[in-house]
Formats: sequence, C-alpha cells, structure tokens
Amino acid sequence: MVTSVAVLSDIHGVLPVLDAVLAEPDVLAADRIVVTGDHAAGPMPVEVLDRLVSLGDRCVLVRGNADRELVAVARGGSSDHAESQWAGRQLRPDQVETLAAMPHPVTLDVDGFGPVVFCHGTPRDDDEVVLVETRMARWRDVFENLPDEVRTVVCGHTHMPFVRLADRRLVINPGSIGMPYGRSGGAWALLRDGQVSLRHTEVDVDAVVEEIVQRSAYPDRAAWADEYVRSRNGDAEALAAFGPRDGR
Repeated sequence: MVTSVAVLSDIHGVLPVLDAVLAEPDVLAADRIVVTGDHAAGPMPVEVLDRLVSLGDRCVLVRGNADRELVAVARGGSSDHAESQWAGRQLRPDQVETLAAMPHPVTLDVDGFGPVVFCHGTPRDDDEVVLVETRMARWRDVFENLPDEVRTVVCGHTHMPFVRLADRRLVINPGSIGMPYGRSGGAWALLRDGQVSLRHTEVDVDAVVEEIVQRSAYPDRAAWADEYVRSRNGDAEALAAFGPRDGR
C-alpha cells in the first residue's frame, strides 16, 4: 500500500513550474507522484513529457482530455486550441505512444484512505466538469458506478484547488501547475496519514515567463505565458465559464 501521494495536475507544458514543484521536499519524499492529466498541451510539450517519464514508475500519469487531443493532432487530426495544434506536432513518436497509452481513471490503495480514484474530469469522463459548488444530485450521478469502498476521488481539469465532501466521498482537486486560475505559481496536493493538504509553490513569475519565451518555439508563447503563467484569469471568471458545463 502507498503511504503518501503528491498529486499534480494540468501542467500544460510549463516545465519551470513543474520543476519547482518536483523540488519540494514533500514531493521528493512521496511514495508516488500522480499527475491527473493535461500534461503537455502548452509551450514546452517535449520537455515536460521527458521530465515526467524520467521519474520512472514512481510517477503515475493519468490521461486528460488535452492528452487525447494531442494524440489526435500528432496522428493527423486537428484541434480548436492553437497551443494543442502546435504542441501535438512537436511530439516524438515515442511521446505520442506514451500519451496514447495513459489510463483513465487510475486507482491506488493509499494508507489512511483506502482505494483512491485519480481521474481528470470525473471517474467516468476525462472531459466532464465538476466544481466545488456542484449540486449534490449531480455528484451522486457522477459517482453512480464507483464501488462503495471508494471513498476518495481526486480530479483535475478545472484548474482550481478544492477539498469537499460530496455524498460521503472526499473529493480533491489539486489545482493547476501550468494554467492556474486565481493565483500564480504551482498548485498541488499531498495525501499522507489519512489527511489531505492543498499546497502551493511560489515561483518567480517573471523568470518563468522569460524562460518560456527563450526556450519555446510556440509562436504565441509570450502572450500565452503572460495570460496563463501570470494567472490573468481568476476563479470567478473560470467558474462562470465552466458553470454551463456543470449543468447550470
């Protein structure tokens, strides 16, 4: 059984913030690092995937909706998102296969929690939206096919950290590494000793933006980094945007 898990999500190709979070003592000490999807759709896709793969079996990579999109682009398809359209064309064949082989969801037995389901959107759909204020009837619908013994669900996708009870299950969203809504820096979570803590890693935002501009070949990298690394989009705007997809 795993005794501690560091949970990261939604890196979106932002290597400098990923590296800052991976250097945190509690991440270094964790038995497992679980990354709940959307790893590479952003300005440094090749570098981020190489970094994650270099962590070996200790790092569990869960598929996100943007990961599926990158695979489709790499195999000749298209995307409505400019960064995904570009990023999918940068990937090496081995990286495309790595993304294509990622599971969703993933279940791990974690000491103090029992079986924990790690997903991107929800356990049943990597692109489904749930929020901290999702109504209880919808949570029950989302959880309908989960085994009774699963009392903890970890998701990503909406880039906003929260912990809440929903129909007797603990739901955790660690927030986003690369595209945080509401606060710049790296958001992540730690599961240890039956307790959940939401964590935040401060970064030199100016230096991260400059590194992306210098190292990435994405044509719109400066504007992208300014918007997303600096967290120009707040949680209120994100909730308004995601609300209709949550059935409101």
